[in-house]
Amino acid sequence: MAAFFAGFPETVPVRTVNRQCSSGLQAIADVVAAIKAGFYDIGIGGGLESMSVNPMAWEGSVNPRVESNQRAQDCLLPMGITSENVAERYGVSRKQQDAAAVKSHAKAAAARASGRFKDEIIPVHTKLVDPKTGEEKKVTIIEDDGIRPGTSLADLAKLKTVFKKSGSTTAGNASQVSDGAGAVLLMKRRTAVEKGLPILGVFRSFVAVGVDPAVMGIGPAVAIPAAVKAAGLELDDIDLFEINEAFASQYTYCAQELGLDEEKINVNGGAMALGHPLGATGARCTATLLHEMKKRGKDCRFGIVTMCIGSGMGAAAVFEQGAVDQVSNARSVSGHTLLSRDAK
Repeated sequence: MAAFFAGFPETVPVRTVNRQCSSGLQAIADVVAAIKAGFYDIGIGGGLESMSVNPMAWEGSVNPRVESNQRAQDCLLPMGITSENVAERYGVSRKQQDAAAVKSHAKAAAARASGRFKDEIIPVHTKLVDPKTGEEKKVTIIEDDGIRPGTSLADLAKLKTVFKKSGSTTAGNASQVSDGAGAVLLMKRRTAVEKGLPILGVFRSFVAVGVDPAVMGIGPAVAIPAAVKAAGLELDDIDLFEINEAFASQYTYCAQELGLDEEKINVNGGAMALGHPLGATGARCTATLLHEMKKRGKDCRFGIVTMCIGSGMGAAAVFEQGAVDQVSNARSVSGHTLLSRDAK
């Protein structure tokens, strides 16, 4: 139905993808794989989530054998509890989490004020309904409305914990419940050149990894090195990171565990300020990354999009800026098959 609303004819096939929080990135990776396999030449990968309409509550039943398998039980843990587990197991304090949230909002507010997001946002015409009066008002959404300029440590310190009385995860240091959508157009370089389309980036690698579901938030710390290796690169080759801020606890842990340069991570804020509409996040992060890489020019060559995934996984993809000099690896890699065969 969405395809028809968007104006695509009945001859264009579609399908849905589900890998929880990484669904948008998985959709992109699936389109890439299909193009490389020769199944089709052009595809759109992306996702959407209306969290205000569709809550995450599980209403079905599960196999009773789950009681005999701890890992299976942990797959059913509320995401907020996994955040508390990460904070406790890896020593991420409430102050560290609140500080990460303050920075996320400050960077997002600065990016919005300077028009940093303008190129990646398509205006949406819709209506708002007053819950009290039922009055409808036509509006055009042109920017993210979850950003809170002026967010301070003092403000966040006043918030009560949500998932555990003695815990540290609050509404202020976790991603917001948001509605959103994103899409990425993909094709071979040759096809883009023939059609005269600008090339924002080149998809270099994708990796999904498994981790302990009780601390699913650590996924990016495992997925990032794997994706970098698959691209034939080293961690120091990556110029920008878009790490989904599902929770400040896991975001902080992953950045510290890998020793990442803070100046390279979520330079325009993250999900604590922009929101985390589950299916859309992978595509939104990709759009944000590629546009920022373009703005930074040739000195910003490689970037990563990554996120943790409910039930115990992590996903990451490496992108190369499309407008650099001749497309190639940073160094020679024997037996590597992931580079575009249309580079020349």
